Amino acid sequence: MTTPSSQPETLDGDAAAKPEKTHLRLGFVALSDAAPLVAAKVLEFGHSHGLTLELCRQPSWAAVRDKLLSGELDAAHSLYGLVYGVQLGIGGPQADMAVLMVLNRNGQGITVSNALAQALKEHDSLKAALASLGRPPVFAQTFPTGTHAMWLYYWLAAQGVHPLRDIQSVVIPPPQMVDALAENKLDGFCAGEPWNAVAEARRAGRTAIATSAIWPGHPEKVLACRRDFVAHHPNTARALVQTMLEACRWVDAREHRSEISNWLAKPDVLDVPRELIEPRLVGVYEGAQFAKPPLPVSFFDGGAVNYPRLSDGQWFLAQYRRWNLLRDGEGASDAAIAASINQTSLYREAAARCGVPIPEEMRVDVLIDGEAWGAFTA
Repeated sequence: MTTPSSQPETLDGDAAAKPEKTHLRLGFVALSDAAPLVAAKVLEFGHSHGLTLELCRQPSWAAVRDKLLSGELDAAHSLYGLVYGVQLGIGGPQADMAVLMVLNRNGQGITVSNALAQALKEHDSLKAALASLGRPPVFAQTFPTGTHAMWLYYWLAAQGVHPLRDIQSVVIPPPQMVDALAENKLDGFCAGEPWNAVAEARRAGRTAIATSAIWPGHPEKVLACRRDFVAHHPNTARALVQTMLEACRWVDAREHRSEISNWLAKPDVLDVPRELIEPRLVGVYEGAQFAKPPLPVSFFDGGAVNYPRLSDGQWFLAQYRRWNLLRDGEGASDAAIAASINQTSLYREAAARCGVPIPEEMRVDVLIDGEAWGAFTA
């Protein structure tokens, strides 16, 4: 993507803070929550920090992982759980990884087939509805250790459905999920927008639940890179966080979400009609019926979104242990793993330069099953 610069090309700070690398290749997957990366490029927020950004759309999260590891990408819009999975060597090559910042919270959904949606109306529980199908149900998520797998598993388990025994879980890239649902290959999927909205527009299924009902204010996508990138290019990494903080702040304004929807709709980004992107990006879920309105996707919220809180990372580790992806006692403590991945000191430096406040380090959230994170037991 190339667009004229709309920002002055002046480097902030002194010469000692000059980025070691000025041209960065950033990966993203076709999802509405890639909006901060698109805004950063369209408006060239990087220029005032000495950076030129090149956006590189990837077909899947596995491709994001592989290109980060090979060095073809410098950093990427990434599933929070992908970073932790690679760090632990779960389901793929191991490499030391870094979470530079959180890009958004909320904004994902679980969509079910029309047949399952009807069964849910006719039965008093998800477990009974799935049993009425007369065969093992098939659900798709986007990466084995990713956020969508964890939201799906948590939602199922909260309703008495064991995600490892009672369903078949498959991995499908987000843009391919609607076709699979329409072709009756799936009973449901968990993914980011706009694919839940697209499924409804194509009458392939119904959004059963927004992920904010599973964990209100949950962390979702992060800005990720290899840890050696931070070690070799600390000024660049800090400048990139400053750039993305500015982009997240810009996208968080409702009028700017409407504006960025035009860019997200373009063929080299989402290639989805704007009319299917904007409503859920601004928090409008037309036609979907929920017990309570979903919390909208949040990109900044005065800086409360973006701090890479260690407890958020530890939640994913707790889920890996719960689902036998990681055994108790393996490797370092969860606190030590999270502290090595989440670049809190770097983030604090970048946020201070942008005048972005740091939220509380710890927070307590109540999830769909009534468990409070902080008191979670696997």
